[in-house]
Amino acid sequence: MEKPMFKTVQEVIAAGEGLPERYLHEPTGEGESQPLNCSVPDMDIPAIDLSLLFSSSEEGREELSKLHSALSTWGVMNHGITEAFLDKIYKLTKQFFALPTEDKQKCARETGNIQGYGNDMILSDNQVLDWIDRLFLTTYPEDKRQLQFWPQVPVGFSETLHEYTMKQRVVIEKFFKAMARSLELEENCFLKMYGENAIMNSRFNFFPPCPRPDKVIGIKPHADGSAITLLLPDKDVEGLQFLKDGKWYKAPIVPDTILINLGDQMEIMSNGIYKSPVHRVVTNREKERISVATFCVPGPDKEIL
Repeated sequence: MEKPMFKTVQEVIAAGEGLPERYLHEPTGEGESQPLNCSVPDMDIPAIDLSLLFSSSEEGREELSKLHSALSTWGVMNHGITEAFLDKIYKLTKQFFALPTEDKQKCARETGNIQGYGNDMILSDNQVLDWIDRLFLTTYPEDKRQLQFWPQVPVGFSETLHEYTMKQRVVIEKFFKAMARSLELEENCFLKMYGENAIMNSRFNFFPPCPRPDKVIGIKPHADGSAITLLLPDKDVEGLQFLKDGKWYKAPIVPDTILINLGDQMEIMSNGIYKSPVHRVVTNREKERISVATFCVPGPDKEIL
């Protein structure tokens, strides 16, 4: 059962009461022996042109090989999307989190409901909190949208999110087909497993500057339970890291791309050939950071084998 909600991080900062102990993170798992803010090497992940993956040319075969290597090694790849549209998403996300608290609270999530603005559910009295405020919205199917949580301000937010969702659906279809081709399987096999009633949840993340980046984490280490996750990272501030062979690596900033990482359900669907990577987000002392993650989950009528 969910515990009483805690203040958002922005409210904690505004109160000027110092850093609550609830945010202090103690290393507990693999790859956590070093301070959270220590220097880590870059990941080497390629940008993949999805349009080339369906070409029978030599260039197309090389791109398919790059995809296979990226997903079997890291479970992550980059894909380009229109710069102007991504800038629009960034701008609206920043504008929303810059609103006065009373305006954001109009979208506040309710106890027991994951959708809406605030922080994540607190399920135990000793749960360490992540240094993040977020807006979580189901975007597809359209009849699953809870529009009372969709911001009316900034103007154009809802319309842009709908458009972004439709653009993502095109990428998702191409990506599932490309993965099947890379494994020499029937092109639509993963799409059939994903299903026509698949769910898309978008999560707008805001990480304020943190006074103790060595002790406070933005998002704890985890693997996604989705089939795939489409991530729009911050344009300027690093923070996303992936665990490989017991070591953390940072995802480099690649302009005008969305990062696609595989979730647990895709690892199952590919018989373990493609990996669902463990990842985390670290904090920054001087700079705020935003990101937008869309979790793509197979339809509830589908059994993943």
